Amino acid sequence: MAEYGLRKLIITFTVIAAAIIELIDTSIVNVALNDISGNLGATLEDVAWVITAYAIANVIIIPMTSFLSARFGRRRYYIGSILLFTFASVACGSAHNLWELVAFRFLQGIGGGALLSTSQTILFETYTVAQRGFASALFAVGIFVGPTIGPTLGGWIIDNHSWPWIFYINLPIGLTAAFLSWVYVREPAQARNAETIDWLGIGLLVVGLGALQTVLERGETEDWFSKRYIVVLSAVAAVALASFVVWELVTDHPVVDLRVLKSRSLSIAAGLTFVTGFMLFATVFIVPVFTQRLLGYTALQTGMLFLPGVLVALFFLPVMGRILSLGFPPQYMVIAGFSIIACFALTLSTFNLATGSSDFFWPIILRAVGLSLVTVPLIQLAVSGLRPRDIPQGVALNNMMRQMGGSFGVAFINTFLDHRYAAHRMDVVSRLAAGDPATEARLSQITQLLLAKGSTALDAAQKALGLLEATVQRQSNLLSYLDAYRLVGFLSLACVPLVLFVGSRGTVSKAAAAAASESH
Repeated sequence: MAEYGLRKLIITFTVIAAAIIELIDTSIVNVALNDISGNLGATLEDVAWVITAYAIANVIIIPMTSFLSARFGRRRYYIGSILLFTFASVACGSAHNLWELVAFRFLQGIGGGALLSTSQTILFETYTVAQRGFASALFAVGIFVGPTIGPTLGGWIIDNHSWPWIFYINLPIGLTAAFLSWVYVREPAQARNAETIDWLGIGLLVVGLGALQTVLERGETEDWFSKRYIVVLSAVAAVALASFVVWELVTDHPVVDLRVLKSRSLSIAAGLTFVTGFMLFATVFIVPVFTQRLLGYTALQTGMLFLPGVLVALFFLPVMGRILSLGFPPQYMVIAGFSIIACFALTLSTFNLATGSSDFFWPIILRAVGLSLVTVPLIQLAVSGLRPRDIPQGVALNNMMRQMGGSFGVAFINTFLDHRYAAHRMDVVSRLAAGDPATEARLSQITQLLLAKGSTALDAAQKALGLLEATVQRQSNLLSYLDAYRLVGFLSLACVPLVLFVGSRGTVSKAAAAAASESH
């Protein structure tokens, strides 16, 4: 039921704030791992489970949000999830050892997973069908801003306070959101009750997605299939998820109604949303690693590079929503968006070790505009062909695909960088053969400089070789990052033909009209 006036404004603010803090927590911890490791006396490898636990819980709970809302009542489930997320955040900041922190992060992820899909569903119902494009744009602000400012906010907190405050900061926001939801959010007029619990479906989903997410989060660290438990979890994920799909299609009361994927708009939008999540999280991963490892930026300096893009997105996303509300075909926006993202990535692929912070300004602006053009229409297209009662399930599946795309993106890019580094290193080293005049001249020049500074002949020769090795490493790393940027660019261009399959029947205006007529 659409809302009006002050109630509409408060609900909009509340659900977007809840979605943003959930998405911020997917990336804010990344910059605090060193501090957490030192404070809790754990290895960096073990501390990585702080990220993994949250991601696993998130991706398990998101597709179940429609069922859980029906089972417990959406308003009650939403407020309970906000409170669980908030108090689990406080518990994370108060953890006395690593595994306490990991356990509380898992609970935080359980609560946070509900905030994404349920917030979007509430936002859609707060606005009229004709205003749904604008509602999509408002929700896209959270999707874009959350992961992007997470490292920046985390870096500022670490520099000025201590790591527990990256969790404590959720307390006032969470309590405010819970209170406002209790006062202003209504239970849907036609709420469905889940009388039957699909225990088998829940079990297969938890086991399958939990195993898959663990493989994605830990695979690169464990050298993928060289570890027995990665092999076992991969097999478990494949069998459990295949069984889950079959079961959900034949059971009368599925925990995740996969039949909504019969909607061509939803299925194609979900696939493109997966790719968008891949690019969103992959670029948030590549750019900070590139700037910090090769250009010597701090976490805060790196985060500030994204600030112009965030500001542009805050302006641009609502504009996209308004244009969609006027009936502009969303397919054209998505095609333009993927093309602009390709320009962003291919521009970064021309950078070098002398690149300055000002060189990132326009590419980051392109990234913001491109993601704005892609994200808003895809949110809208995902639900454009669905009946009103199927929208919560469609929203949940679409959000799951974005999160899974992000996990696949970071895992794949990490592995891709390692492989390309090895290939480029081999290529660079092959050109530095002993006796090569250029190599010998370079070593001689470095040695003479070190001798002039007082080093012994043996020490100078060893340091010269060390400096040459460091140069090889930096050059090989640079070339691997440039390859990763090209990969993102080509992937963006490859998505353009897929958009054309949506066809004219997937336009928002016609689907919205159908939804409107069915709901009255």
